Amino acid sequence: MSYVQILAPERIIPAVGLTLIYAAMIGFSDNYVREIADDTGLWQFHLTRSLMALMLMALVAIPLGLRLRPRNPLAVAARASLQGIAIIIYFGAIAFMPVAVAAAGLFTAPIFVLLISRLVYGEHIGPARIIAVLLGFAGVVLVLGPQALSHAGPAALLPVMAGALYALANIATRRWCADESAECLLAAFFISLGLLGAMGLAALALWPLPVAEGTDGFVTRGAVWPGADYLLWMLMHASFSAIGVGLCTRAYLMADASRISVVEYMVLPTSAFWGWIIWQEQLGLATWAGIILIILAGAVIALRAAQSPDMAGDQGLRSQ
Repeated sequence: MSYVQILAPERIIPAVGLTLIYAAMIGFSDNYVREIADDTGLWQFHLTRSLMALMLMALVAIPLGLRLRPRNPLAVAARASLQGIAIIIYFGAIAFMPVAVAAAGLFTAPIFVLLISRLVYGEHIGPARIIAVLLGFAGVVLVLGPQALSHAGPAALLPVMAGALYALANIATRRWCADESAECLLAAFFISLGLLGAMGLAALALWPLPVAEGTDGFVTRGAVWPGADYLLWMLMHASFSAIGVGLCTRAYLMADASRISVVEYMVLPTSAFWGWIIWQEQLGLATWAGIILIILAGAVIALRAAQSPDMAGDQGLRSQ
């Protein structure tokens, strides 16, 4: 059966700008996860952050005129579930493998975006996007270091699976949820992640796991009584996440996922930059080389958009 899906014209340059702001905000806030990881756990982190973000959205919904009700609840729920499960798989993987290996697996998402866009939706993928994805992924490997690919056994397929699910969620943003508001998709994402966090806490309460001291026990630690410092740090995380992820969601509504997913690579160099500023963490030559490659990848997308400003949304499902 053949049909045509009309998408709104792409606005790539503004979408790239929103994604860069998102990367800067998330890179900053993620550097402070270590402030709470010593005493609390991942699942409580996700639940608390989601509840706070949803409360903040509820407070500003009427003054800002936010549209939180979905037009297609099934599509919104499906997208939120894919995104939430991808993040949970990624964080679950870091419980038993190096963070660099897990991060490299998750950052295969842009590659999956290209494959799905071409094989499932029949979209033409030009050489510029392929080059950008390859440059960006090479940059990711350099930033993460040699350990990102060494000792990556069969278990490394888990974060790669997370990358595939995250890619599907990114594609779904514009393909399935083009008529939804960014704030509606953002609220659904936090609901999904909050529910998964609550499920993790419940599972650890029923079947406790050994908990290592400090940050090593972040993934397996169950519920703990939150202190004032924890709540203040979580309020910062919730605020930055609500704004940053909201901007990124808006970007995926404005432009094709295969372009914006490349710019999301910028989360790594911005995290490294803020680590340098906040914690005086030194960046090696390979890290700087990786940052340059990631910036080049984003520049390829932006320059290609500037050369073809009328790249529009008559692309889509040409035949199924």
